[in-house]
Amino acid sequence: MTPVLRRRTLLGAAVATLPVLGLAACGEVTVEGETGAEATGSITVVDDQDREVVLPRAATRAVVVNSYANEFVRAIGAGDTVVGVDRASLDRLPYLPLEESEVIAEGLDQLNYEAIAQLEPDVVIVPRNAVWQEAVEQLEPFGIPMIVATAWDTEVVDETITLLGKVFGAEDAARTVLDFRAEISGLLEERLAGVEPVPVYFETVEPYLTTLPGSGFHAMILAGGGSNIFDDASGGDAQEELTVDPSEVVLRDPQFIVHEFEPSAEPVDRFEDLRADLAARPGWSDMTALTEGNVAIANGWATSALGKSLGALYLGSWLHPAELDGVDPDEYLTRWVTEFQDTELSDPADFIQGPLS
Repeated sequence: MTPVLRRRTLLGAAVATLPVLGLAACGEVTVEGETGAEATGSITVVDDQDREVVLPRAATRAVVVNSYANEFVRAIGAGDTVVGVDRASLDRLPYLPLEESEVIAEGLDQLNYEAIAQLEPDVVIVPRNAVWQEAVEQLEPFGIPMIVATAWDTEVVDETITLLGKVFGAEDAARTVLDFRAEISGLLEERLAGVEPVPVYFETVEPYLTTLPGSGFHAMILAGGGSNIFDDASGGDAQEELTVDPSEVVLRDPQFIVHEFEPSAEPVDRFEDLRADLAARPGWSDMTALTEGNVAIANGWATSALGKSLGALYLGSWLHPAELDGVDPDEYLTRWVTEFQDTELSDPADFIQGPLS
């Protein structure tokens, strides 16, 4: 792949293994033909829906739907190949070198197939919660292959990155990303081995919307040396999230609270307002987490990055500061943004703020 200079953007300039990730089989890859720089053989991949997809060569033009997938594609150095994205990707990742005219989907169920065809991509990549069956049927007449790669699913992050590395002919770069992720996981496993888990209430986006076993947020809590106060609950949605009774949170009295709001690489200062909202909820001010000031507020772009590995590292540093003494999660976030997203970070505090104490 011919290197292409990607623009760098200053974000927010004006705005003040523990069980990290269980793995599931997907993304098996075989390459037919020659190997090395002169290889012209086809690439056969098995995506996360066990579909075998054949590409004539490594992709040089791609439509990528889902912001997490776009982060991974950019992390492996293939961001310059992306010629079309969904609306959420462009909104959440303003550093992508794409324009309004390159938005080909307003949502995961609203793909514009004519617009995709006009871009003449080598491949279209969508997550499994998109209308991928419809997309396969609609794209077939244009001869455009489609791959299901669910980058938001922490259970298959390693396989997804490996799969994307093969699709874009960027295997070495994908391994570098995996090594960075393994560095974080290994650090948490080593430092937090045998710690007493701290009871955590995790709230995402909407008030009282929490996480259950099976979700990436639950895995993040465990990886950070915590325990989920709702690990015995059931009846969640497809993402294993559940809206709970506020009084039940009080009864379970978490020692630590994390509220993650909508992900965006453009800083949004909601930290004080969200802290005040939590403290003002009826009966909540007497909970252990609030009386001791153990509340963290985060922009989901930071904590959910790299399959929530960065969120786990931040959480571990808050829950077990002695064990993680000398480890600065801000440094890892900065590395992810500058080295793997090829952009600049204004200040980690613009995106994530731990206990005020």
